[in-house]
Amino acid sequence: MNTQPLYAQIAESIARRIRSGELAVGDQLPSERELSEELRVSRMTLRQALALLRDQGLIDGQHGRGNFVAGPRFEQPVDVLVGFTDNMIRRGVRPGARILSLQSKLADRAIARSLQVAVGEPIYCLHRLRLADDTPVALEHSYFPAQRCPNLYSFDLEKRSVYAVLAQEFGIKLGRARQSLEPTVARPDEAELLGVPEGAPLMLIERVSYDDQQRAVEYAKDLYRGDCFRFVSWSQPPSTS
Repeated sequence: MNTQPLYAQIAESIARRIRSGELAVGDQLPSERELSEELRVSRMTLRQALALLRDQGLIDGQHGRGNFVAGPRFEQPVDVLVGFTDNMIRRGVRPGARILSLQSKLADRAIARSLQVAVGEPIYCLHRLRLADDTPVALEHSYFPAQRCPNLYSFDLEKRSVYAVLAQEFGIKLGRARQSLEPTVARPDEAELLGVPEGAPLMLIERVSYDDQQRAVEYAKDLYRGDCFRFVSWSQPPSTS
């Protein structure tokens, strides 16, 4: 006799269809009305089951469109400084990049404060679309002090990690970073680049990276697809003192 709550049994039956390939990544689930009639359960029970599947990362709910089978989510650490390229390689995924723009400009007050430079000092602005096995998954807006990395535009930043270029070409050893996370939704231009519907969930990561001398070397605002990434951190045991 199955002692699981009915909603958990429903969720498991749908999960089996996903794991078997009967429902493939990107497939839309039938509507709540259709599913409740097919499974002969109430809409309330079905909604509990769908909520459980979303919590398990097996489906994504898109407002006004329904529920879709989710693809695998990549874990992105937020308590250590790991570049996109290294993180994808560690997970057996082929990283890629497409440069949307790379230009030199003068630092405004906000960027100057983040990069610890004077207002009006030259900086590089790099805007890239990041790919995982050729699938668009993130948008990066990065700013670097031009004095620390002159002629940054002369390096192939579609094939090389920016952090690797900073280390190998300019001798910059990265130390720590301050990162903040904020949920947001895709604007029309972002949705088009990332291949998601307008209003799809994204995670905004704002970051200032420092070298081993505690000097700021990067200010970044990155947008990650909410259906492709899970953000994780490790906690220390609580102090007993």
